[in-house]
Amino acid sequence: MLPRQSGLTRRLLFSAVATFMGAASLSAHAETRVTYKSASAGTAYHQMGVELSEAIKAGTDGNIVITLEESQGSVQNVMEVMARHGNYVFTTPPALVTQAAASEGPFAERPNPRFEEIRGLFPIPAITMHFVVNSDEGVVGLDALEDKHVLIGRGTFGAREAERYLELFGLMDSLRIANAEIGSGPDALKNGQIDAFVTASSFPTPNVIETAASMPISLVSLTDEQIEQTGSARQTIPAGSYPSIDEDVQTTSLPVIAYTTTDMDEETAYTLTRTFWERRETMAEETAWWGGISHEMIANMAGSLHPGAIRYYDEAGIEFPDRLR
Repeated sequence: MLPRQSGLTRRLLFSAVATFMGAASLSAHAETRVTYKSASAGTAYHQMGVELSEAIKAGTDGNIVITLEESQGSVQNVMEVMARHGNYVFTTPPALVTQAAASEGPFAERPNPRFEEIRGLFPIPAITMHFVVNSDEGVVGLDALEDKHVLIGRGTFGAREAERYLELFGLMDSLRIANAEIGSGPDALKNGQIDAFVTASSFPTPNVIETAASMPISLVSLTDEQIEQTGSARQTIPAGSYPSIDEDVQTTSLPVIAYTTTDMDEETAYTLTRTFWERRETMAEETAWWGGISHEMIANMAGSLHPGAIRYYDEAGIEFPDRLR
């Protein structure tokens, strides 16, 4: 009896192990891993990555798991397409995708056919220009910056855009530019060391919220003509986005898009895109910057949409330009 019992025991053990391994294999097969590269830790865009990864995991019952990677910026994100394979998702302004495909700008010395395999998924909150003024008027015109001491920072997109606008509208000679990093803007404004600062981020941006919570502020709203002159995308900051700002603010922004490559299979791209839009309102309830995302922003993309994203947009009846197919 003992040998027979031992054989039965072995068969039962083998069957149990096989069942466990089979279940583990199915579980591993069901879980799709995606790498998401956006920005450095501590930034608004890294925080967006955290929120997006949680939303995708919840919306797919854990079948898609996103791993966040820090980044030094959008150029690095695009450059890594050369060596990345599999489910690589990254964020960048569309203009860099155009430059990469054409081997121009920062990609002129490193042309690569992989850049032509970049495909779009969905928009994320844009980098929005904020002109913050020490004033209790709420919404003011660009002329409110005349004769003021203004901090625009240095070396960032916001600093370059602010300088371009001030020169474009003939204000550079009528104000003083503060020599400091933009991070010191809120404290400098509260302490009376400056009269205004310019910052670029998704809205509502923490440094403007922090400033508005402790003192009256105004935001500059551009005219239609001024926005057209800048050549940048129009962006509306809705009334109520910041304390004491009770009117819509018209400004400009730099669109930002979540891209992948043709390495991603259609089903994964479809599920990512569908889940993003299905969870967008829930994300906006937690963090307001997701509330600024609209279907119209898909048109800001450069290049082509991923076939999986196209499938979702067609199914959902969401219109987008034919050039993205």
